[in-house]
Amino acid sequence: MQQLDAQFMQQALDLAQRGAFSAAPNPLVGCVLVRDNEIVGQGWHERPGEPHAEVYALREAAQLARGATAYVTLEPCSHHGRTPPCADALIAAGVARVVIAMQDPNPLVAGEGITRLRAAGIEVSVGVLEQAARKLNRGFISRMERQRPWLRLKMAMSLDGRTALANGQSQWITGAEARRDVHAYRAQCGAILTSARTVIMDQARMTARHPQAQRQPLRVVLDRQQQLRPEHDFFAITSPVLRVVDGEDKVENHWPEHVSTLVLPATSGRLPLRALFSKLAELEINDIWTECGAELAGALVAAELVDEWIVYVAPKLLGDSSRGVLQLPVFQELVQAPELRYESFTQLGEDLKICARPRFPAGGADRGEVQS
Repeated sequence: MQQLDAQFMQQALDLAQRGAFSAAPNPLVGCVLVRDNEIVGQGWHERPGEPHAEVYALREAAQLARGATAYVTLEPCSHHGRTPPCADALIAAGVARVVIAMQDPNPLVAGEGITRLRAAGIEVSVGVLEQAARKLNRGFISRMERQRPWLRLKMAMSLDGRTALANGQSQWITGAEARRDVHAYRAQCGAILTSARTVIMDQARMTARHPQAQRQPLRVVLDRQQQLRPEHDFFAITSPVLRVVDGEDKVENHWPEHVSTLVLPATSGRLPLRALFSKLAELEINDIWTECGAELAGALVAAELVDEWIVYVAPKLLGDSSRGVLQLPVFQELVQAPELRYESFTQLGEDLKICARPRFPAGGADRGEVQS
């Protein structure tokens, strides 16, 4: 039974992944209905406002759903949102058993769906492939449990840890395969975080140019000193932009309709990043993809706000006169240096992609809701 449960749950997780480019801000959810060890219905949640995974699976199974086992990657919802409760749909269909990967961290559900299913006489099992399910929805879980999005810091550097030549030239350190991978991340995130300095120096637009992109992420640009102007190419693209500044506009600018401004008073010359992330969580942003220079990257690391590093390493040597990847405080002892643990290594063309996590996240041991 355990082996079969894991097998069918893995299929549900694979289905959930199909919503990666479109489901946000909702979580990724997949559902498989099984009867006599055969799949009779399956579905996944594609986009907000449309039916949830369970509904699609029940529609496909039709009468075969009665007496079947439902494998769901996230606890079925129990509240009326833009769609009716999925727990009620499973009960009405007459399923005999529901296997759930993880409880929903959303306070509107948070165990109520499980309670409702059990009260209806349905056998419920929770925790099958739970860590894989948590990894799938790290951003959603982070927003629900920590009230801030999951933050990925992207770095592209030479083998000797340099991001650009001394004169600022950086295009392109990495190859086409790595750049395509970056655009896949951009297309799946809720927001891209960068700085005015990066936008100006790199002529960056921070859009998602990927064949599966179904929406553009919110482009969040830190412009404490208000260096950017409406006529900059960054604003020519009409996808939403959030300017984060220290005070009211110093110059009478007429910003396009797709540009909004958030005023966050700086402390010691820095914008309050935690306050920004709380605001982004209120805007239902699950995941932040960060592309920036050494100063902002170092500030995020020093503040222990980076949840995951995505590092692309090119087989090039730029030399010690070139620009470094991080600005961190001067450490006197090795024990002061932040430590990471590697999650994966992938060859992308000639480049190496490294995924890493903090070895000692802020607050001590890994919190279960975002651990994978």
